[in-house]
Amino acid sequence: MMRRAVCPGSFDPVTNGHIDVFRRAAALFDEVTVAVLINKKKSSMFTVEERIALLGAELADVPNIRIDSFHGLLVDYCRQHDIHAIVKGLRAVTDFDYELQMAQMNHGLAGIETLFVTTNPLYSYLSSSLVKEVATYGGDVRGLIPDGVHAALMAKLAESSDAAPAVAPPSPAPPA
Repeated sequence: MMRRAVCPGSFDPVTNGHIDVFRRAAALFDEVTVAVLINKKKSSMFTVEERIALLGAELADVPNIRIDSFHGLLVDYCRQHDIHAIVKGLRAVTDFDYELQMAQMNHGLAGIETLFVTTNPLYSYLSSSLVKEVATYGGDVRGLIPDGVHAALMAKLAESSDAAPAVAPPSPAPPA
């Protein structure tokens, strides 16, 4: 029997912490699917297609990783693809509180096991939202995300600043 696992998430954008977890999972399983969540209620910086392309480019050297997308319940996706394990990276105790509840729900619904991989300490503070926020305000996020993702993020930010309406300079104060 082939041992299959899924690493689900939004990956908007994918960070070096995510990549580390994917590569470590690939060493443990015959096939790992990195599954990008489609959440129409949440606005994302990158489209699902862009995230899949960025992940594919970054993980092309790992033959047993495939990239896909899903919406709905993760357990339904797992059933459809004969996946029996979910791999999640944990950064801190706060991640564990939420992920444990999800793991227990997924096991109760479908008997699917969840394996927690502790994040490499180099990446323990990283999150996609933090990377986006820092980059949006001009902070340097190189080294936190793969180079190709960094280039795409900088292009997105430049695109959004080009599309932002011009703000008129303040008018001079009237003479006293």
